[in-house]
Amino acid sequence: MRVSNVTVRKRLALVLVVGLLTFLIIDVRLGYVQFIMGDWLTDRAKSSWSRNIPFEPKRGEIIDRNGVALATNISAPTVWAVPRQIENPAETAESLAAVLNIKKETVFQYITKKESIVRINEARKISHEKAKEVRALDLKGIYIGEDSKRHYPFGDYLSHVLGFAGVDNQGLMGLELYYDEELKGEQGSVQFYANAKGQRMDDMADDYEPPKDGLDLKLTIDSKVQTIVERELDIAEAKYNPDGIIAIAMDPNSGEILAMSSRPNFDPANFQHVSPEVYNRNLPIWSAYEPGSTFKIITLAAALEEEKVDLEKDHFHDPGYVEVSGAKIHCWKSGGHGSQSFLEVVQNSCNPGFVELGERLGKETLFKYIYDFGFGQKTGIDLQGEGRGILFKLDRVGPVEQATTAFGQGVSVTPIQQVAAVAAAVNGGTLYTPYIAKELIDPATGKVVMKKSPVAKRQVISEETSKHIRHALETVVAQGSGKGAFVESYRVGGKTGTAQKAQGGRYLENNYIVSFIGFAPADDPEIVVYIAVDNPKGTVQFGGVVAAPIVGKIMEDSLHALEVEPRKEQIEKELTWLDTPMVEVPDLLGLTNVEIRQMLVNLKIDVSGEGKKVVKQSPSAGTKVKEGSTIRIYMGEK
Repeated sequence: MRVSNVTVRKRLALVLVVGLLTFLIIDVRLGYVQFIMGDWLTDRAKSSWSRNIPFEPKRGEIIDRNGVALATNISAPTVWAVPRQIENPAETAESLAAVLNIKKETVFQYITKKESIVRINEARKISHEKAKEVRALDLKGIYIGEDSKRHYPFGDYLSHVLGFAGVDNQGLMGLELYYDEELKGEQGSVQFYANAKGQRMDDMADDYEPPKDGLDLKLTIDSKVQTIVERELDIAEAKYNPDGIIAIAMDPNSGEILAMSSRPNFDPANFQHVSPEVYNRNLPIWSAYEPGSTFKIITLAAALEEEKVDLEKDHFHDPGYVEVSGAKIHCWKSGGHGSQSFLEVVQNSCNPGFVELGERLGKETLFKYIYDFGFGQKTGIDLQGEGRGILFKLDRVGPVEQATTAFGQGVSVTPIQQVAAVAAAVNGGTLYTPYIAKELIDPATGKVVMKKSPVAKRQVISEETSKHIRHALETVVAQGSGKGAFVESYRVGGKTGTAQKAQGGRYLENNYIVSFIGFAPADDPEIVVYIAVDNPKGTVQFGGVVAAPIVGKIMEDSLHALEVEPRKEQIEKELTWLDTPMVEVPDLLGLTNVEIRQMLVNLKIDVSGEGKKVVKQSPSAGTKVKEGSTIRIYMGEK
């Protein structure tokens, strides 16, 4: 059958159209692949060829408020292997094992794994000298990756607060854990390219993605104060061999922690060598126990605020005990203190006197102030593991529970709660949230990316009440049970505490936690210091005997370190037979040697220089020194 020319032409036209459409589709597809999907396909291809050697970031440093490094990093390289690039596994294993001091069978297992890249765990965080030896072997398929390990330059210093980081540079305890996300940074890498056989593709350059270092953490801790605290705790530990010691120093006007420590402690770099009970328990925020007489400050604050007592005018007779609902509650002093003002009740730490204040307040009011001062709840400090303490439920508080609570027995509180509460009692009445992290800083730019400010929770008492408390507690140190904390030329206030430890529902015999909480200067407090010593040995277990002198030493050196100006006016210390009398240094300028010797009957002199009259003296006139101290003078012509 003959086909007409018209039909032929139509068929040819159809074939042409189909051909053109086919080529158009192919061209469009090629263009799409080339221009739209090109980069994506190239990246996919590169990813199938690429091998990454991780470069770990530097964990952010932890520094004190003055920039002193407390936790840093040491560069510690790690050995990696690309199994497919290793030509002779047996020889490579033998050479590498000899340098790394590990079994060659162990190395052989790593380098023959069916993985693209393998980390040799026994060669993690090695020294630079060892890494240099590995490089010198020039083994194909063996690489050195940059890594680091945590370094604590002061050893066990501030250990419970800092905590520690694990082998993967992850925070495991303390601030290292609490701020792990901010400190850890982001991993980088060196990326090289290999074919399907694992051989390097020399025509493709390596890619380097730098790690992003973690943020630096600046603390409220003052290393000068912390060093003083650590020193005194070491001395106390050696002297008393206690079951434990707790110390906190805080700025009462902000809640900033200036120092925190406890014993037993540990070296964060070697935490595996101590019991988990040691490093897992930061006692200043975790431990809860009966506070003893330091808790009387709260009862005193409530009674003054509610105008239930006038410390100077109101009097109380203490026969040595008080009966409450058939229970006899004794004073620590056998026979009692007799008739005394309530200021003397505070100075003498008289239990029956504080029972009387508790009765004047009533349980609802007393416990309202206890809760308002922050007891029975976490303070909110930025550390892991804070305790709440234990208080009586109000509906279970009878006359006896009310009485014992008023002088600090039968309740359980944490050291940080006590410090925050007493700070509120003496700073004008404001309860602050304690905190220990001050800033987060980008180490690359120096920019502050987070800054904490003081958080005032509430006004608990008035400024006037706080003023009365400061005065009363200053007399405790100058004239009462806290004389051991007295610091010449600085006005120190405080309160002793002696709490019998309980176990299995019974109080232990001759086993006490003795404590002292002090603040200075008493007219305008800048530091609060708390010390608790658990079961000190070879001594009378009283807070005034053991803890108060420790606080006095910490307070004296810390006030100088913080450059707090001495006070000219100070309540005179009531001297005991152990005290050396204080005398005031006279003005010696312009006097002759003969005139001086006639004046200084209770002081020694050290003369230097040539001349007839005094042109310089040290200490200066008006300074109080111990009787028998040496005064240095310089003679010259005037």
